[in-house]
Amino acid sequence: MSNRVPGVRNTFMRPRIVAFIPAHNEESSIRDCLAGLGDQCLPPDVELDVIVIADNCTDRTEEIALKAGTEFNLELTVLTTKNNKQRKVGALNAAWKSIYGDPLDLYDKKRTLYQEYYRNSIKAILGMDADSRLAPGALAELWEGLMSARNIGGVMAKYTMRMPEKKSLISKADPHYETKIASGEYGGAMTRWWTHQQKQDMASWLLDLQYSGGSTYVLGGQATLFRPETLQDVIDENKLDGPWQDESDVEDMLLTWQIQKKWKTLISPTARCYVDAMRSYHTFRQQRNKWQSGTVDLLTNKNIGVRSRHMGKIWRAQIKTLMNLLIRILFILLLILSISTDQFHWAWIWLTPVVIASILNTILALKTPMNRPIDVIFAALLISPEIYLWVNLITFVNVWLGKLSTNKKDGWAIQYSAERGQTKSKLAQGILAVLFFIALAVYVCVHEREFLTSQAVQTAVLPFLETGWTVLTYITILATLNMVYQIWRLRGRHKA
Repeated sequence: MSNRVPGVRNTFMRPRIVAFIPAHNEESSIRDCLAGLGDQCLPPDVELDVIVIADNCTDRTEEIALKAGTEFNLELTVLTTKNNKQRKVGALNAAWKSIYGDPLDLYDKKRTLYQEYYRNSIKAILGMDADSRLAPGALAELWEGLMSARNIGGVMAKYTMRMPEKKSLISKADPHYETKIASGEYGGAMTRWWTHQQKQDMASWLLDLQYSGGSTYVLGGQATLFRPETLQDVIDENKLDGPWQDESDVEDMLLTWQIQKKWKTLISPTARCYVDAMRSYHTFRQQRNKWQSGTVDLLTNKNIGVRSRHMGKIWRAQIKTLMNLLIRILFILLLILSISTDQFHWAWIWLTPVVIASILNTILALKTPMNRPIDVIFAALLISPEIYLWVNLITFVNVWLGKLSTNKKDGWAIQYSAERGQTKSKLAQGILAVLFFIALAVYVCVHEREFLTSQAVQTAVLPFLETGWTVLTYITILATLNMVYQIWRLRGRHKA
């Protein structure tokens, strides 16, 4: 069968990849995203079309995207949405419907012969965020992974957070100083440190996926190549008007679980995509709240009606976080109680999990792309990992307590508001509260020392201390064995 279209002069439908890029007020990042696509070396005889969805934009996103398309010689189209209530999901579905039609259309619009040939020529759909950038060669590597077997439905790139340039490199006399700072390309020491923690966390997750065979339970929206038949299967099986749904705060994970019913979902061992990190504690917390809340909802909400073959892995991750929380809370309470009653006894074996944790985090820091010596040192001293872990533990507690609430929060709206600076962090209040309770505990222990160290109090407290230390010992042993297992797995040659 010829691929030439009768009645359309000098047209030949080569196989093509179509990129969907939802962009809501992304005038500062869309050019860089498109520049990355312009850098790609396409597979032989394969063409690339780009659809930027200017979603409810009030800035120059559309104008800049069109200029960048011309600058980087891209076949680019801009779709504009108005009053889209589904945000990113609605934008992605708008791009899908522009090619494959809208099942909710009241009129059966017959496609032209050209449209039919064009639709049939699409062999892969690239879903990308507007603030992401593919590394050179990444698209060809994603294509190779997708086409390596007929049953592969989607292949995700490996994500690496972009490290901001040093803010000190910009002279404050520079007339563009404020514009450059606002662009997010520069940051201070705390911003760069915080970015690395997210980058190391992502590296740990990517390594875990690769050591588990490369199958992933979430095809991240930052850069994933889909087979179109896969997305059409999701639409047909679930009676949808587009592949993406807003029933979950983690729309990419929900889509992945639906895909996994019939198809494989993999991570590319080589394709890399650079993404922006959350630059502050507050925006990070709101993002992680959304991710964790969406994950817990998928795990526990039977009404969603979808399950993943990776549910055991996800539940184990939740249990691991709970163990880390229990270890720290138990240790703090037992330490305070034993010291205040003068019944604390040091044992050198307690350093074992600390040393193993130091080794594990040092290896992870070294395996994190573009690591800095200071990051490796802080990882070895457990300063950075412990701070980062506590932030995630707070999120964990907040989300699971939220499951008891009858009011469901809009995770997308909360994250957007935080990124725009419309909400404020309560970090300072939290630190002050912790310092207050520490000072109060020290005051009580000193002021009431004679009473707390009396024989009667020691005798009454001792059974609780013995039971508590025993429980803590067993939980710590389990956590330590898990760290040893992680170190053993990291001996492989996989790269994050």
